[in-house]
Amino acid sequence: MALRACGLIIFRRRHIPKMDNSAIEFLLLQASNGIHHWTPPKGHVEPGESDLETALRETKEEAGIEPGQLTIIEGFRRELNYVAWQKPKTVVYWLAEVKDGDVAIHLSHEHQAYRWLGLDEACQLAQFKEMKAVLQEGHQFLCSTAA
Repeated sequence: MALRACGLIIFRRRHIPKMDNSAIEFLLLQASNGIHHWTPPKGHVEPGESDLETALRETKEEAGIEPGQLTIIEGFRRELNYVAWQKPKTVVYWLAEVKDGDVAIHLSHEHQAYRWLGLDEACQLAQFKEMKAVLQEGHQFLCSTAA
């Protein structure tokens, strides 16, 4: 049976002076173990928990961001299927915007660093093609719904 995990692709909009639009920045966390990969906050579903409850709990545990500090973006949900540690894994992601772009990040022991990154930089740090694709789809979704 595949492991199941859920997470939030957290973003903020930064206003750019002298431009009419705002830049979207994604929050990525660097794992403390393994290859020190960069991903959005995510974790395994616990018994009795819904997928979205898991995503919100993991975000609070790993980044210190409370559910009330986030707005879940309707209409975007992506499911990734891949092999991790030689086991099949499914990860479900939603898009979530921080209400305050300067929200304080408090990392758990599971992560050693965090960065807010534009799409290109985020895709460079996200080593796995599935993660890059989800970031690109999320960015495209946000740009298409902002119009």
